[in-house]
Amino acid sequence: MKKDRLQLNAVQTLALGFAGLILLGGGLLALPVASRGGEPLPFLDALFTAASASCVTGLTLYDTWTRFSLFGQAVILLLIQVGGLGFMSISILVSTLMGRRIGLHRRSILMDAVGALQVGGVVRLVRRALGLTAVCEGLGAAALAFWFCPRYGMARGLWMSVFHAISAFCNAGFDLLGTGASLTTVSGAVVPNVVLMLLIICGGLGFLAWDDVLTHGIRFRRWRLHSKIVLVSTSLLFAGGTLAFYLLERDHAFAGRSAGQQALMAAFQSVTPRTAGFNTVDLRALSGAGTLLTVLLMLIGAGSGSTGGGMKVNTFAVLALSTLAQTRRREDVNVFGRRLDGETIRKAYACASLYLAACLMGGMVLCIQGIPVGDALFEAVSAIGTVGLSRGVTATLPPLSKMVILLAMFAGRVGSMSVAMAVTRYRPPDRVRNVREKILIG
Repeated sequence: MKKDRLQLNAVQTLALGFAGLILLGGGLLALPVASRGGEPLPFLDALFTAASASCVTGLTLYDTWTRFSLFGQAVILLLIQVGGLGFMSISILVSTLMGRRIGLHRRSILMDAVGALQVGGVVRLVRRALGLTAVCEGLGAAALAFWFCPRYGMARGLWMSVFHAISAFCNAGFDLLGTGASLTTVSGAVVPNVVLMLLIICGGLGFLAWDDVLTHGIRFRRWRLHSKIVLVSTSLLFAGGTLAFYLLERDHAFAGRSAGQQALMAAFQSVTPRTAGFNTVDLRALSGAGTLLTVLLMLIGAGSGSTGGGMKVNTFAVLALSTLAQTRRREDVNVFGRRLDGETIRKAYACASLYLAACLMGGMVLCIQGIPVGDALFEAVSAIGTVGLSRGVTATLPPLSKMVILLAMFAGRVGSMSVAMAVTRYRPPDRVRNVREKILIG
């Protein structure tokens, strides 16, 4: 009996696994060998950087290229890769290579880690995810090498190509340009912008959606409902976001650029808030409407079971469809010839509520620490959404604010609902239910 009580469930295992990964990464980045010049980072700063990498966020206290040695950059890249795929996915790869059997408990953990709908077939899904990751990152690195190598030399160009390909596919947002201003110096370059956008989108769709694409091709009717919602919603958000940013910022942040460059910058700005962390424009130069649109996209995020974070595209779609059904006074929420399960709708509202509450609480703590309210909310949403975009306040955060952002990144990567479930005890449903009564809503 005692052994059963101490056994961790899937959600708790994932939460503790990510916490362990962050602590290990923080310890390595605090070593003198991880920094240029041999001057070690303060442990809190090292822990913050490790959390940002492991949670594929991209918020940084230092410029990655100028502050970290090759060893430090390699540690950050490894944390990004493991954090993006999930440490359980990596453990499956190791177990497969060693010929070990994968038990039911580990399969249930994997189901939560990769966003599978059922335990059956989860190992096959993980193996496909690992293969897809290798192909996407390899092709992305090869394409980027044609641009980086002529400009930075063969050795540094190849390293930058691999680093940026993994960072983009995992939606991390770390860069090695050494400017301290993300990708603003290459905002007009077609090759890196297009390649990085494609990698961000591919990583943000989710492995369940890619499993449908690889299994059924373009036969849309045979895809799971989850995949249909993610693909359609992502396409609409990309197209609508690109058009909105182009119209809003052509006389503001994009002013002085050619029409083609403005369109490219608008497309990149539409993709990166969900939830990559790269930026090709100074975020402080965005108009008020453009800033609000960026915050909205950061809130929505990528697809469930992907390398990205946020409230999730499918959660946002369920909320929108449920609201539409309520306004039409329809009892069922129907989409693509299917009816959404009531439990799914309740879970979507719960996830959104916890997510928004965490954003507001995080922003409030930053305000108490003296951060302007606009920058504080932007930073909090970016952290909980594992986005990595910032209006220039990350490096100036006081210690308490760093801890708050660190915890927000952790909650955003593991999932706000998962964190809440990990610290609460499961209670079986009551056999006797209370009398139902209505209250006024709205």
